[in-house]
Amino acid sequence: MSSYNQPEVFLAKVTEYTSADFYPSVKALLEHTVNPKGLNGQRVMLKPNLISAKGGNLACTHPEVILAVARWFLENGARVQVGDSPAFGTAETVLDSLQVASTLRTLGVQIVNFNRGVSKVLPGGMQVKVAAAAVECDLLVNLPKCKAHAQARITLAMKNYYGCVVGLRKAWAHMQHGGKNGRFAELVVQLPSVLAPSVSLMDGIIAMHRTGPVHGVAFPAGVMAAAQNAVALDTVLMGVLNITPQSCPLWVAASELGMEGTAAGPFQWLTGEPQGYIVKDFEVPSVLMPIRFNPFRFIRSSVRRVLLSRKSAE
Repeated sequence: MSSYNQPEVFLAKVTEYTSADFYPSVKALLEHTVNPKGLNGQRVMLKPNLISAKGGNLACTHPEVILAVARWFLENGARVQVGDSPAFGTAETVLDSLQVASTLRTLGVQIVNFNRGVSKVLPGGMQVKVAAAAVECDLLVNLPKCKAHAQARITLAMKNYYGCVVGLRKAWAHMQHGGKNGRFAELVVQLPSVLAPSVSLMDGIIAMHRTGPVHGVAFPAGVMAAAQNAVALDTVLMGVLNITPQSCPLWVAASELGMEGTAAGPFQWLTGEPQGYIVKDFEVPSVLMPIRFNPFRFIRSSVRRVLLSRKSAE
């Protein structure tokens, strides 16, 4: 596979998951971001946001997006897998709750629970254990959901890579690096550097605003975006959503590290709207919650996760 490091961002205006222009828009976004001719026989890992079965289609990447992306890669000869490390449960249980697991299996897509981890050292020196499947694949396809977030203000492409951290280590990283002077945001934005080559395609057709990542309110943002550079995608989308990047901790961390994409680079609307399109009235939290979990919350959520994982394995 060729390297994936171009800063261009591609956008499409799509109002419904069932609209006639939905799949053509997904196809156009992927064709501008991935070379179809290089996919035959390649192992492609789709990494949607499968945070929890509790939030359904609003908290997770919409099942129609997962299916459409899977079909495109299959049509181009790739071997497709879907995986994540949800906050609770497993990738399989969340996909079942979204009523998409059986269709994926019928298509020949393998569902992978991110249980097996490999230790990696980030450029900043922090050590993290990430899913082996997200390292060993030929191409990692990041499929984030556009959501307001109580701790990060907004989560787009960069934050979704955090699901590649294995199991309870995600909560532990909040504890270890999430203090007042912690490096949690730096950890998140550096994760792609230790994973397989990747691209991102964001689901913002029906976004979540006001708060998140689970208990927010549906908002018809009507936009999808794709890019090889997750930082660039986030920068452009913040402009579309009328959000100040300097108010978002992940973007600030990327900027302070000098990562490519924090400057508003080239972007192109592929369908629907001109470049000047701005989403109005999308709300994000004005005050952010601490990144570091309360110790009692950490213990409670860890026990709950272990119990749900055991139940899923039965």
